[in-house]
Amino acid sequence: MAAKSAAAMRKNSHRSDHFFQKLMKHPKLPFAFALLFADSILVTLIIAYVPYTKIDWDAYMSQVTGFLEGERDYSNLKGDTGPLVYPAGFLYIYSAIQYVTGGQVYPAQILFGFLYMLDLAIVVFIYLKTDVVPWWALSLLSLSKRVHSIFVLRLFNDCLATTLLHAALVSIICQKWHLGLVIFSGAVSIKMNVLLYAPPLLLLMVKAMDIVGVISALAGAALVQIVIGLPFVLSHPASYISKAFDLGRVFIHFWSVNFKFVPEEIFVSKAFALSLLVAHLSLLLIFAHYRWCRHEGGLFAVVHSKIIQLKLRVARRDPSPTNRVLQTDHIVTTMFVGNFIGIICARSLHYQFYSWYFYSLPYLLWKAPFITLLRLLLFAAVEFCWNVFPSNSYSSILLLCVHLIILGGLWISSPEYPYVGKTTDKSSSEKKAR
Repeated sequence: MAAKSAAAMRKNSHRSDHFFQKLMKHPKLPFAFALLFADSILVTLIIAYVPYTKIDWDAYMSQVTGFLEGERDYSNLKGDTGPLVYPAGFLYIYSAIQYVTGGQVYPAQILFGFLYMLDLAIVVFIYLKTDVVPWWALSLLSLSKRVHSIFVLRLFNDCLATTLLHAALVSIICQKWHLGLVIFSGAVSIKMNVLLYAPPLLLLMVKAMDIVGVISALAGAALVQIVIGLPFVLSHPASYISKAFDLGRVFIHFWSVNFKFVPEEIFVSKAFALSLLVAHLSLLLIFAHYRWCRHEGGLFAVVHSKIIQLKLRVARRDPSPTNRVLQTDHIVTTMFVGNFIGIICARSLHYQFYSWYFYSLPYLLWKAPFITLLRLLLFAAVEFCWNVFPSNSYSSILLLCVHLIILGGLWISSPEYPYVGKTTDKSSSEKKAR
């Protein structure tokens, strides 16, 4: 009996040793769980002890109240910070939040604390799927004072849009393109900044799917917008479209974090806006042609191949649709870099806009061929700039310089091979995705 007991103890000890050896070899997953647990405690302490900052919450509640009372004219939905400028998904989401919280700040903070943790868990999942960042660098995702504040002390709609965007990205890296486009469209319906991801997303769709698949996925996304905006489009279409999708808004110079060094008269000018738009589109085209489509022979080669594929399909010489499975790293890199280019070229970044790209920073820094010390210094510099209040010429110049250094590093980095395996028919692709 004693011999059996000793043997069992040795067996259990061996299993325990094997478990700890496994943890030491693959620490990323347990570290991720530990990070989520630690950050949940931090969020709880912030809600309990750090005073709430009143900025947009009362305006949100006023706009929601007008909607719930039957107002469908967007020009009449206003708050103490001005008229409503977000698509209708914003109203539905914040109506639900008002119902759950009674419009009170403290329960809303608790709700946004859960939202913060959900978003962090989704982002950590993306990082684990890509395996670009070392395990210890995952901690950077929890080290932003500003992002914690955006979520649980200010309750901005950027938080909801960002979380849905990350959820859409998870669907896409799992090759669920149609579902990903539906979620993406839902994110756009809360705040339009998500459209910064649209150009790289469209390119990825063209590379992954045949033309019918691309059109059907885009149609699904468009249908979401139609359904969400239908009550307003049917009653006051011009008001809804002009207010909810106003791409020509001019932000107040005082709140700009990135271009505070630009004189105000230039900052508000159409020439400045146009120059940034040209820079944005040019950078997207350059990265698409030379980096994201490098292995296919460039952007024009990708477009040409799809045109040929469409002609063959129409002529019924190649009736079977072809899909290709994209590498997770390629999807995430293209999406994050495309959004980052939009961030650099945005005329004005307000403090809550940091949430638009903060979670991509560690990934982008480790994609660039920098030494680790430089990566950490650049990360700290970005965080510092976003915590200077009010922003000044020096902080905004520093932020722009750091952004450009990161973009330069991404330009000289080696692009990953985009595809997994060979071209397959639609059914086999979906089988692989499942």
